Amino acid sequence: MESISTFDMLKIGIGPSSSHTLGPWRAAEKWIKELKQENVFTQVSAVNIYIYGSLSLTGKGHATDYALMLGLSGQDPEYIPIANITTIVCKIKEEKLIELNGEITLPFNPEKNIIFKKEFLPFHANGITFEATLEFGEKISSTYYSIGGGFVVKEALNKTEKNIALFKQFPFPIATGEQLLKFCKNENKSVSEIVLENEKSLNTNAHIDKELRRIWNTMLECMYTGCHTEGKLPGGLNVTRRAYDIHNSLKGELPYTSPHEWLNTIRKTEVKFRQILKWVSCFALAVNEVNASLGRVVTAPTNGSAGVVPAVLMYYLVIENHEGSFEHIKKFLLVAGEIGSIFKKGATISATMGGCQAEIGVSSAMAAAALTEVLGGSPEQVLMAAEIAMEHHLGLTCDPIGGLVQIPCIERNSMGAIKAINAAELALSSKPEDAKVPLDKVVNTMWETAKDMSSKYKETSKGGLAVGVYLSDC
Repeated sequence: MESISTFDMLKIGIGPSSSHTLGPWRAAEKWIKELKQENVFTQVSAVNIYIYGSLSLTGKGHATDYALMLGLSGQDPEYIPIANITTIVCKIKEEKLIELNGEITLPFNPEKNIIFKKEFLPFHANGITFEATLEFGEKISSTYYSIGGGFVVKEALNKTEKNIALFKQFPFPIATGEQLLKFCKNENKSVSEIVLENEKSLNTNAHIDKELRRIWNTMLECMYTGCHTEGKLPGGLNVTRRAYDIHNSLKGELPYTSPHEWLNTIRKTEVKFRQILKWVSCFALAVNEVNASLGRVVTAPTNGSAGVVPAVLMYYLVIENHEGSFEHIKKFLLVAGEIGSIFKKGATISATMGGCQAEIGVSSAMAAAALTEVLGGSPEQVLMAAEIAMEHHLGLTCDPIGGLVQIPCIERNSMGAIKAINAAELALSSKPEDAKVPLDKVVNTMWETAKDMSSKYKETSKGGLAVGVYLSDC
Protein backbone atom coordinates (compact mmCIF):
# COMPACT_ATOMS: atom_id res chain seq x y z
CA MET A 1 0.00 0.00 0.00
CA GLU A 2 1.24 3.44 -0.94
CA SER A 3 2.37 6.03 1.56
CA ILE A 4 0.84 9.31 0.45
CA SER A 5 1.49 12.55 2.29
CA THR A 6 -0.53 15.74 2.00
CA PHE A 7 2.50 17.15 0.19
CA ASP A 8 2.29 14.36 -2.38
CA MET A 9 -1.28 15.32 -3.20
CA LEU A 10 -0.74 19.10 -3.12
CA LYS A 11 2.36 19.78 -5.22
CA ILE A 12 3.63 23.12 -6.47
CA GLY A 13 4.37 23.06 -10.18
CA ILE A 14 3.97 24.65 -13.60
CA GLY A 15 0.84 24.36 -15.76
CA PRO A 16 -0.98 23.32 -17.76
CA SER A 17 -1.07 19.63 -16.77
CA SER A 18 0.24 17.59 -13.86
CA SER A 19 0.33 14.37 -15.90
CA HIS A 20 1.49 15.89 -19.19
CA THR A 21 3.70 18.73 -17.92
CA LEU A 22 4.77 18.29 -14.30
CA GLY A 23 5.06 14.49 -14.59
CA PRO A 24 7.34 14.52 -17.67
CA TRP A 25 9.37 17.33 -16.07
CA ARG A 26 9.92 15.21 -12.95
CA ALA A 27 10.60 12.14 -15.10
CA ALA A 28 13.44 14.00 -16.83
CA GLU A 29 14.87 14.88 -13.42
CA LYS A 30 14.64 11.27 -12.30
CA TRP A 31 16.39 10.07 -15.46
CA ILE A 32 19.29 12.47 -14.94
CA LYS A 33 19.60 11.24 -11.36
CA GLU A 34 19.57 7.66 -12.65
CA LEU A 35 22.36 8.44 -15.15
CA LYS A 36 24.45 9.88 -12.35
CA GLN A 37 23.83 6.93 -10.06
CA GLU A 38 25.01 4.60 -12.84
CA ASN A 39 28.10 6.80 -13.38
CA VAL A 40 27.36 7.37 -17.07
CA PHE A 41 26.10 10.97 -16.96
CA THR A 42 29.40 12.48 -18.15
CA GLN A 43 29.53 9.97 -21.02
CA VAL A 44 26.25 11.10 -22.61
CA SER A 45 26.76 12.53 -26.11
CA ALA A 46 23.17 12.60 -27.43
CA VAL A 47 19.61 12.29 -26.16
CA ASN A 48 16.31 11.13 -27.68
CA ILE A 49 12.92 11.14 -25.98
CA TYR A 50 10.01 8.95 -27.12
CA ILE A 51 6.54 9.96 -25.94
CA TYR A 52 3.69 7.44 -26.05
CA GLY A 53 -0.09 7.26 -25.84
CA SER A 54 -2.00 10.16 -24.35
CA LEU A 55 1.23 12.09 -23.86
CA SER A 56 1.78 11.92 -27.60
CA LEU A 57 -1.81 12.63 -28.62
CA THR A 58 -2.22 15.76 -26.48
CA GLY A 59 1.38 16.51 -25.56
CA LYS A 60 1.79 19.57 -27.78
CA GLY A 61 -1.27 21.25 -26.28
CA HIS A 62 -0.13 20.33 -22.78
CA ALA A 63 3.44 21.66 -23.31
CA THR A 64 4.95 18.22 -22.72
CA ASP A 65 7.88 19.11 -24.99
CA TYR A 66 8.52 22.29 -22.98
CA ALA A 67 8.45 20.33 -19.72
CA LEU A 68 10.92 17.75 -21.00
CA MET A 69 13.37 20.40 -22.19
CA LEU A 70 13.14 22.28 -18.91
CA GLY A 71 13.53 19.09 -16.88
CA LEU A 72 16.58 18.01 -18.87
CA SER A 73 18.01 21.50 -18.38
CA GLY A 74 17.93 21.08 -14.60
CA GLN A 75 15.19 23.63 -13.93
CA ASP A 76 12.93 23.15 -10.89
CA PRO A 77 9.17 23.63 -11.54
CA GLU A 78 8.62 24.83 -7.98
CA TYR A 79 11.06 27.70 -8.22
CA ILE A 80 11.84 28.56 -11.85
CA PRO A 81 10.87 32.19 -12.61
CA ILE A 82 7.88 32.01 -14.95
CA ALA A 83 9.47 34.53 -17.31
CA ASN A 84 12.44 32.20 -17.84
CA ILE A 85 10.38 29.33 -19.27
CA THR A 86 9.90 30.71 -22.78
CA THR A 87 13.43 32.16 -22.82
CA ILE A 88 15.06 28.80 -22.06
CA VAL A 89 12.90 26.84 -24.51
CA CYS A 90 13.39 29.37 -27.32
CA LYS A 91 17.16 29.28 -26.80
CA ILE A 92 17.18 25.48 -27.09
CA LYS A 93 15.11 25.63 -30.28
CA GLU A 94 17.24 28.35 -31.87
CA GLU A 95 20.69 27.03 -30.92
CA LYS A 96 19.80 23.33 -31.29
CA LEU A 97 21.70 22.77 -28.04
CA ILE A 98 20.67 21.75 -24.53
CA GLU A 99 22.55 22.09 -21.24
CA LEU A 100 21.92 18.67 -19.68
CA ASN A 101 21.23 19.44 -16.01
CA GLY A 102 23.06 22.72 -16.62
CA GLU A 103 26.33 20.77 -16.79
CA ILE A 104 26.90 19.27 -20.26
CA THR A 105 26.20 20.93 -23.61
CA LEU A 106 24.65 18.49 -26.10
CA PRO A 107 23.24 18.84 -29.62
CA PHE A 108 19.45 18.80 -29.32
CA ASN A 109 16.77 19.60 -31.86
CA PRO A 110 13.31 19.33 -30.27
CA GLU A 111 11.74 18.66 -33.68
CA LYS A 112 13.91 15.57 -34.16
CA ASN A 113 14.95 14.46 -30.68
CA ILE A 114 11.48 14.53 -29.09
CA ILE A 115 9.53 11.84 -30.92
CA PHE A 116 5.75 11.66 -30.52
CA LYS A 117 4.57 8.05 -30.97
CA LYS A 118 0.83 7.48 -30.95
CA GLU A 119 0.92 3.87 -29.79
CA PHE A 120 0.19 3.08 -26.15
CA LEU A 121 2.59 1.18 -23.92
CA PRO A 122 0.88 -1.67 -22.01
CA PHE A 123 1.60 -0.48 -18.47
CA HIS A 124 0.07 3.01 -18.63
CA ALA A 125 -1.23 5.46 -21.22
CA ASN A 126 1.40 8.09 -20.36
CA GLY A 127 4.75 6.53 -21.24
CA ILE A 128 8.10 8.30 -21.76
CA THR A 129 11.31 6.59 -22.87
CA PHE A 130 14.59 8.47 -22.45
CA GLU A 131 17.42 7.22 -24.64
CA ALA A 132 21.04 8.29 -24.23
CA THR A 133 23.86 7.66 -26.64
CA LEU A 134 27.14 7.32 -24.75
CA GLU A 135 30.51 8.53 -26.05
CA PHE A 136 31.49 5.14 -27.54
CA GLY A 137 28.17 4.66 -29.33
CA GLU A 138 26.39 2.49 -26.74
CA LYS A 139 22.72 3.32 -26.27
CA ILE A 140 20.90 3.00 -22.94
CA SER A 141 17.27 3.79 -22.16
CA SER A 142 14.76 4.05 -19.31
CA THR A 143 10.98 4.24 -19.45
CA TYR A 144 8.91 6.24 -16.99
CA TYR A 145 5.15 6.66 -16.62
CA SER A 146 3.36 9.83 -15.61
CA ILE A 147 0.37 8.44 -13.74
CA GLY A 148 -1.44 11.65 -12.79
CA GLY A 149 -1.05 14.42 -10.24
CA GLY A 150 2.66 14.73 -10.98
CA PHE A 151 3.35 11.19 -9.76
CA VAL A 152 6.00 9.38 -11.80
CA VAL A 153 6.87 5.67 -11.62
CA LYS A 154 8.89 3.14 -13.59
CA GLU A 155 7.43 -0.35 -13.31
CA ALA A 156 5.08 -0.39 -10.31
CA LEU A 157 2.58 2.08 -8.95
CA ASN A 158 4.65 3.41 -6.06
CA LYS A 159 4.91 -0.06 -4.49
CA THR A 160 8.52 0.43 -3.54
CA GLU A 161 10.05 -0.80 -0.29
CA LYS A 162 10.48 2.80 0.82
CA ASN A 163 6.81 3.67 0.33
CA ILE A 164 5.64 0.50 2.05
CA ALA A 165 7.91 1.26 4.99
CA LEU A 166 6.57 4.81 5.23
CA PHE A 167 3.00 3.53 5.13
CA LYS A 168 3.70 1.18 8.01
CA GLN A 169 5.40 4.04 9.82
CA PHE A 170 2.17 6.04 9.87
CA PRO A 171 0.47 5.77 13.26
CA PHE A 172 -2.83 5.68 11.36
CA PRO A 173 -2.31 3.87 8.01
CA ILE A 174 -5.28 4.75 5.81
CA ALA A 175 -6.33 3.29 2.48
CA THR A 176 -10.11 3.71 2.69
CA GLY A 177 -12.75 6.02 4.07
CA GLU A 178 -13.87 3.26 6.43
CA GLN A 179 -10.38 3.03 7.94
CA LEU A 180 -10.19 6.81 8.31
CA LEU A 181 -13.56 6.95 10.04
CA LYS A 182 -12.58 4.10 12.37
CA PHE A 183 -9.43 5.94 13.48
CA CYS A 184 -11.44 9.13 14.06
CA LYS A 185 -13.90 7.25 16.27
CA ASN A 186 -11.32 5.25 18.20
CA GLU A 187 -9.09 8.25 18.86
CA ASN A 188 -11.93 10.77 19.26
CA LYS A 189 -10.20 13.00 16.74
CA SER A 190 -11.26 14.97 13.69
CA VAL A 191 -10.12 14.00 10.21
CA SER A 192 -7.52 16.79 10.15
CA GLU A 193 -6.12 15.69 13.52
CA ILE A 194 -5.65 12.11 12.31
CA VAL A 195 -3.97 13.31 9.12
CA LEU A 196 -1.71 15.65 11.08
CA GLU A 197 -0.52 12.78 13.29
CA ASN A 198 0.50 10.89 10.16
CA GLU A 199 2.32 13.92 8.78
CA LYS A 200 4.16 14.36 12.10
CA SER A 201 5.62 10.86 11.67
CA LEU A 202 7.38 12.19 8.54
CA ASN A 203 8.16 15.82 9.42
CA THR A 204 8.37 18.27 12.29
CA ASN A 205 5.48 20.58 13.13
CA ALA A 206 7.56 23.54 11.97
CA HIS A 207 8.24 21.93 8.59
CA ILE A 208 4.60 20.95 8.12
CA ASP A 209 3.44 24.50 8.85
CA LYS A 210 6.12 25.99 6.61
CA GLU A 211 5.18 23.82 3.64
CA LEU A 212 1.43 24.28 4.13
CA ARG A 213 1.97 28.05 4.22
CA ARG A 214 3.99 27.80 1.01
CA ILE A 215 1.19 25.82 -0.63
CA TRP A 216 -1.44 28.31 0.50
CA ASN A 217 0.66 31.30 -0.57
CA THR A 218 1.10 29.74 -4.02
CA MET A 219 -2.67 29.23 -4.29
CA LEU A 220 -3.35 32.79 -3.18
CA GLU A 221 -0.75 34.30 -5.52
CA CYS A 222 -2.15 32.23 -8.36
CA MET A 223 -5.68 33.54 -7.77
CA TYR A 224 -4.33 37.07 -7.44
CA THR A 225 -2.40 36.81 -10.71
CA GLY A 226 -5.39 35.37 -12.56
CA CYS A 227 -7.69 38.10 -11.29
CA HIS A 228 -5.28 40.81 -12.40
CA THR A 229 -4.30 39.53 -15.86
CA GLU A 230 -6.36 40.26 -18.97
CA GLY A 231 -6.12 39.28 -22.61
CA LYS A 232 -6.14 35.99 -24.52
CA LEU A 233 -4.75 32.64 -23.40
CA PRO A 234 -1.94 31.14 -25.49
CA GLY A 235 -2.46 28.04 -27.62
CA GLY A 236 -4.50 29.12 -30.62
CA LEU A 237 -8.07 28.81 -29.30
CA ASN A 238 -8.19 32.57 -28.59
CA VAL A 239 -9.86 31.98 -25.23
CA THR A 240 -10.46 35.27 -23.44
CA ARG A 241 -9.44 35.46 -19.78
CA ARG A 242 -12.64 36.07 -17.83
CA ALA A 243 -11.47 36.27 -14.22
CA TYR A 244 -10.14 39.78 -14.82
CA ASP A 245 -13.48 41.29 -15.84
CA ILE A 246 -15.47 39.35 -13.23
CA HIS A 247 -13.04 40.49 -10.54
CA ASN A 248 -13.26 44.13 -11.63
CA SER A 249 -17.04 43.98 -11.38
CA LEU A 250 -16.86 42.67 -7.81
CA LYS A 251 -13.79 44.04 -6.05
CA GLY A 252 -14.98 47.47 -4.93
CA GLU A 253 -12.71 50.48 -4.38
CA LEU A 254 -10.58 49.53 -1.35
CA PRO A 255 -6.83 49.70 -2.18
CA TYR A 256 -4.31 46.86 -1.92
CA THR A 257 -0.79 46.12 -3.14
CA SER A 258 -0.22 42.40 -2.50
CA PRO A 259 -2.10 39.07 -2.55
CA HIS A 260 -2.55 39.05 1.23
CA GLU A 261 -3.79 42.67 1.29
CA TRP A 262 -6.11 41.72 -1.55
CA LEU A 263 -7.57 38.86 0.52
CA ASN A 264 -8.17 41.17 3.48
CA THR A 265 -9.74 43.74 1.18
CA ILE A 266 -12.19 41.22 -0.24
CA ARG A 267 -13.11 40.14 3.29
CA LYS A 268 -14.07 43.75 4.06
CA THR A 269 -16.13 44.08 0.89
CA GLU A 270 -19.87 43.66 1.31
CA VAL A 271 -20.81 40.61 -0.72
CA LYS A 272 -24.41 40.40 -1.84
CA PHE A 273 -26.03 36.98 -1.97
CA ARG A 274 -26.16 36.87 -5.76
CA GLN A 275 -22.43 37.71 -5.92
CA ILE A 276 -21.28 34.68 -3.92
CA LEU A 277 -21.29 32.29 -6.88
CA LYS A 278 -19.58 34.93 -9.01
CA TRP A 279 -16.73 35.20 -6.49
CA VAL A 280 -16.30 31.42 -6.34
CA SER A 281 -16.29 31.18 -10.13
CA CYS A 282 -13.86 34.07 -10.34
CA PHE A 283 -11.38 32.36 -7.99
CA ALA A 284 -11.59 29.05 -9.85
CA LEU A 285 -11.32 30.62 -13.31
CA ALA A 286 -8.35 32.72 -12.19
CA VAL A 287 -6.34 29.67 -11.14
CA ASN A 288 -6.96 27.73 -14.30
CA GLU A 289 -6.32 30.66 -16.57
CA VAL A 290 -2.91 30.94 -14.91
CA ASN A 291 -2.49 27.18 -15.29
CA ALA A 292 -3.36 27.33 -19.01
CA SER A 293 -0.65 29.95 -19.57
CA LEU A 294 2.20 27.89 -18.04
CA GLY A 295 1.87 29.64 -14.70
CA ARG A 296 2.64 28.27 -11.24
CA VAL A 297 -0.20 26.42 -9.51
CA VAL A 298 -0.76 23.76 -6.88
CA THR A 299 -1.87 20.34 -8.13
CA ALA A 300 -5.03 19.54 -6.19
CA PRO A 301 -5.00 16.71 -7.10
CA THR A 302 -3.99 17.69 -10.67
CA ASN A 303 -3.21 20.85 -12.61
CA GLY A 304 -6.33 20.53 -14.74
CA SER A 305 -8.41 20.63 -11.55
CA ALA A 306 -6.15 23.03 -9.62
CA GLY A 307 -8.81 25.73 -9.24
CA VAL A 308 -11.41 23.87 -7.18
CA VAL A 309 -9.67 23.54 -3.80
CA PRO A 310 -8.32 27.13 -3.61
CA ALA A 311 -11.64 28.56 -4.81
CA VAL A 312 -13.57 26.76 -2.07
CA LEU A 313 -10.95 27.67 0.54
CA MET A 314 -11.27 31.32 -0.51
CA TYR A 315 -15.03 30.98 -0.29
CA TYR A 316 -14.60 29.89 3.33
CA LEU A 317 -12.28 32.80 4.16
CA VAL A 318 -14.21 35.46 2.26
CA ILE A 319 -17.82 34.39 2.82
CA GLU A 320 -18.08 31.96 5.74
CA ASN A 321 -15.41 33.08 8.21
CA HIS A 322 -13.76 36.49 7.97
CA GLU A 323 -11.69 35.61 11.04
CA GLY A 324 -10.39 32.41 9.50
CA SER A 325 -6.71 31.91 10.35
CA PHE A 326 -3.82 29.76 9.20
CA GLU A 327 -5.06 27.01 11.53
CA HIS A 328 -8.27 26.82 9.50
CA ILE A 329 -6.31 26.82 6.26
CA LYS A 330 -4.10 24.05 7.67
CA LYS A 331 -7.08 21.86 8.57
CA PHE A 332 -8.63 22.48 5.16
CA LEU A 333 -5.52 21.43 3.26
CA LEU A 334 -4.85 18.37 5.43
CA VAL A 335 -8.36 17.05 4.89
CA ALA A 336 -8.31 17.81 1.17
CA GLY A 337 -5.03 15.94 0.75
CA GLU A 338 -6.27 12.88 2.61
CA ILE A 339 -9.48 12.57 0.61
CA GLY A 340 -7.46 12.88 -2.58
CA SER A 341 -5.13 10.11 -1.45
CA ILE A 342 -8.07 7.77 -0.78
CA PHE A 343 -9.23 8.23 -4.36
CA LYS A 344 -5.72 7.71 -5.68
CA LYS A 345 -5.31 4.47 -3.71
CA GLY A 346 -8.76 3.11 -4.52
CA ALA A 347 -9.23 4.40 -8.06
CA THR A 348 -7.22 7.04 -9.95
CA ILE A 349 -6.58 10.78 -10.17
CA SER A 350 -5.49 10.56 -13.79
CA ALA A 351 -7.80 11.76 -16.56
CA THR A 352 -5.80 9.54 -18.89
CA MET A 353 -7.02 6.56 -16.89
CA GLY A 354 -10.40 7.73 -15.63
CA GLY A 355 -11.64 10.75 -17.55
CA CYS A 356 -12.35 14.10 -15.93
CA GLN A 357 -14.25 12.43 -13.07
CA ALA A 358 -10.77 11.53 -11.82
CA GLU A 359 -9.69 15.17 -11.84
CA ILE A 360 -12.59 17.59 -11.32
CA GLY A 361 -14.61 14.92 -9.51
CA VAL A 362 -11.82 14.14 -7.06
CA SER A 363 -10.94 17.81 -6.54
CA SER A 364 -14.59 18.58 -5.81
CA ALA A 365 -14.70 15.73 -3.28
CA MET A 366 -11.50 17.01 -1.66
CA ALA A 367 -12.85 20.56 -1.39
CA ALA A 368 -16.27 19.45 -0.13
CA ALA A 369 -14.75 17.34 2.63
CA ALA A 370 -12.32 20.09 3.66
CA LEU A 371 -15.05 22.75 3.76
CA THR A 372 -17.24 20.49 5.86
CA GLU A 373 -14.42 20.02 8.38
CA VAL A 374 -13.69 23.74 8.86
CA LEU A 375 -17.42 24.46 9.12
CA GLY A 376 -17.59 22.13 12.12
CA GLY A 377 -18.79 18.94 10.49
CA SER A 378 -18.24 15.54 12.06
CA PRO A 379 -15.92 12.95 10.45
CA GLU A 380 -19.02 11.17 9.15
CA GLN A 381 -20.25 14.39 7.54
CA VAL A 382 -16.79 15.07 6.07
CA LEU A 383 -16.81 11.72 4.27
CA MET A 384 -20.44 12.21 3.29
CA ALA A 385 -19.59 15.51 1.63
CA ALA A 386 -16.78 13.90 -0.36
CA GLU A 387 -19.12 11.12 -1.49
CA ILE A 388 -21.87 13.55 -2.55
CA ALA A 389 -19.46 15.65 -4.58
CA MET A 390 -18.02 12.67 -6.45
CA GLU A 391 -21.40 11.04 -6.93
CA HIS A 392 -22.41 13.94 -9.13
CA HIS A 393 -19.27 13.85 -11.24
CA LEU A 394 -19.37 10.15 -12.08
CA GLY A 395 -18.85 9.51 -15.79
CA LEU A 396 -17.41 12.95 -16.56
CA THR A 397 -15.22 12.60 -19.65
CA CYS A 398 -11.92 14.28 -20.52
CA ASP A 399 -12.22 15.81 -23.99
CA PRO A 400 -9.99 18.89 -24.27
CA ILE A 401 -10.35 20.80 -27.51
CA GLY A 402 -7.03 20.97 -29.35
CA GLY A 403 -5.37 19.04 -26.53
CA LEU A 404 -5.30 22.28 -24.52
CA VAL A 405 -6.29 22.54 -20.85
CA GLN A 406 -8.76 25.32 -21.65
CA ILE A 407 -12.10 24.16 -23.09
CA PRO A 408 -13.94 22.71 -21.21
CA CYS A 409 -11.35 22.41 -18.42
CA ILE A 410 -11.34 25.97 -17.07
CA GLU A 411 -15.11 26.22 -16.66
CA ARG A 412 -15.27 22.74 -15.14
CA ASN A 413 -13.22 24.02 -12.20
CA SER A 414 -15.88 26.62 -11.53
CA MET A 415 -18.59 23.96 -11.66
CA GLY A 416 -16.57 21.62 -9.43
CA ALA A 417 -16.15 24.33 -6.81
CA ILE A 418 -19.86 25.16 -6.77
CA LYS A 419 -20.75 21.47 -6.42
CA ALA A 420 -18.26 21.11 -3.57
CA ILE A 421 -19.93 23.91 -1.61
CA ASN A 422 -23.34 22.42 -2.26
CA ALA A 423 -22.14 18.96 -1.20
CA ALA A 424 -20.77 20.39 2.05
CA GLU A 425 -24.08 22.14 2.75
CA LEU A 426 -26.02 18.92 2.15
CA ALA A 427 -23.70 16.91 4.37
CA LEU A 428 -23.84 19.45 7.19
CA SER A 429 -27.63 19.35 7.14
CA SER A 430 -27.69 15.53 7.25
CA LYS A 431 -27.30 12.95 9.98
CA PRO A 432 -24.73 10.13 9.66
CA GLU A 433 -27.49 7.57 9.33
CA ASP A 434 -28.82 9.53 6.32
CA ALA A 435 -25.84 8.44 4.23
CA LYS A 436 -26.90 5.62 1.91
CA VAL A 437 -23.71 5.47 -0.14
CA PRO A 438 -20.40 5.18 1.76
CA LEU A 439 -17.40 7.04 0.37
CA ASP A 440 -15.62 3.77 -0.43
CA LYS A 441 -18.53 2.66 -2.60
CA VAL A 442 -18.33 5.78 -4.74
CA VAL A 443 -14.54 5.42 -4.99
CA ASN A 444 -14.99 1.89 -6.29
CA THR A 445 -17.81 2.97 -8.61
CA MET A 446 -15.64 5.72 -10.04
CA TRP A 447 -12.91 3.19 -10.81
CA GLU A 448 -15.35 0.73 -12.40
CA THR A 449 -16.78 3.58 -14.47
CA ALA A 450 -13.26 4.54 -15.53
CA LYS A 451 -12.50 1.00 -16.69
CA ASP A 452 -15.74 0.90 -18.71
CA MET A 453 -15.19 4.31 -20.29
CA SER A 454 -14.06 4.38 -23.90
CA SER A 455 -10.43 5.42 -24.32
CA LYS A 456 -11.46 8.25 -26.65
CA TYR A 457 -12.93 10.04 -23.62
CA LYS A 458 -9.73 9.77 -21.57
CA GLU A 459 -7.54 12.75 -22.47
CA THR A 460 -6.85 11.66 -26.02
CA SER A 461 -8.79 14.44 -27.79
CA LYS A 462 -10.42 11.71 -29.88
CA GLY A 463 -13.98 12.11 -28.59
CA GLY A 464 -16.55 14.47 -27.10
CA LEU A 465 -16.02 18.20 -27.47
CA ALA A 466 -12.52 17.59 -28.78
CA VAL A 467 -13.97 16.33 -32.06
CA GLY A 468 -17.42 17.90 -31.83
CA VAL A 469 -15.97 21.41 -32.00
CA TYR A 470 -13.55 22.32 -34.77
CA LEU A 471 -10.61 24.58 -34.01
CA SER A 472 -11.83 26.87 -36.78
CA ASP A 473 -15.05 27.36 -34.81
CA CYS A 474 -13.02 28.91 -32.01
